[in-house]
Amino acid sequence: MGNPLDKLTIKGFKSIRELEDFELKNLNVLIGGNGAGKSNFVEIFRMLRAMVDQTFSNYILTRGGADDFLFNGPKITQIIEAYFKFGLNDYAFELEPTAAEKFIIKTEKIKYKLGSWNYIGNSDFESRLPNVKDNTGLTANRGVGYYVYDALSDWTIYHFHDTSANSPMRRSEIVEDNMRLRSDAANIAPFLHNMKEMDFLDNNYQEIINAIRLVTPFFDDFILKPVQKGEKETVKLSWKQKGSDYPMQPYHFSDGTIRFICLATALLQPHPPSTIIIDEPELGLHPSAIAILAELIQHAAKRTQLIVATQSPALIDHFKVEDIIVVNRKDGASTFERLQEKDLNVWLETYSVGELWSKNVIAGGPVYE
Repeated sequence: MGNPLDKLTIKGFKSIRELEDFELKNLNVLIGGNGAGKSNFVEIFRMLRAMVDQTFSNYILTRGGADDFLFNGPKITQIIEAYFKFGLNDYAFELEPTAAEKFIIKTEKIKYKLGSWNYIGNSDFESRLPNVKDNTGLTANRGVGYYVYDALSDWTIYHFHDTSANSPMRRSEIVEDNMRLRSDAANIAPFLHNMKEMDFLDNNYQEIINAIRLVTPFFDDFILKPVQKGEKETVKLSWKQKGSDYPMQPYHFSDGTIRFICLATALLQPHPPSTIIIDEPELGLHPSAIAILAELIQHAAKRTQLIVATQSPALIDHFKVEDIIVVNRKDGASTFERLQEKDLNVWLETYSVGELWSKNVIAGGPVYE
């Protein structure tokens, strides 16, 4: 498993004009009004994943082209700069737009803490990281490229917003797709099936079942019975209610219930990614489910790094003040500030963190510029 992210620098990316050496901890809860820049912060990690997967050019074009990624457009911003620090390794790149509204990766470099920068690519349309991950080091079989690639490819953005009738999480998937929970939970059934088969080792499957029962008391267990379809075995998220052996189907779950199932699975999985990013996990959840979700997030943050973007005062009520990062807009640019308890001690004697945000004592609402 790769290393979590310690610090990052972003310049010229969407609403983020300049964010320099920003420190991240095990739990990082971003709050702010609509348009403040929370989603743009999450988008950085989506772009990184596209670079690691060498689907970067297509990713940019399907999201409006390079100009949409530049702070205030190409007349104001000519280049995007990014620098990531994790464990003993660093990764940095510069992106320059082309006339065809693509990005050229102008420079791309990696570094071991005690070494100097190693330029791995310039003027490429796709990242060179996958090409250097197998290079040996000076004194070891694995070089810095391996550890940089390992970290970036491990960071995972979970997005469970699509819970429609035809969403991937409600459909069958091949049993073999069970090693890593996909970002949209398309393989949640085979993933849970594998966990259930292996639960004698770690009990994580039963923890997920217990969490779901807290939110959905009538839920008993998943059935997860593989079915032969041609040459492949598939499995879907079938389940049963307490007191009944009738096999309920994935479409019987409400949107909020199936979204919570995906969240619980992501947060309680036995081998989580080194960094998990989730945007608005509270969407569609009952207030009582939000409290349980907060407990799951706190529990997961003891095992891995979490970055959570939210607009829910009820959710942030369950976290420490120092876990919260306030995202605002100033002069058209996103700002990021981690709260300090000493600045709010007097207020916290009377109000919760969520109430302080709702009252705009913690400035994180709409900004009229």
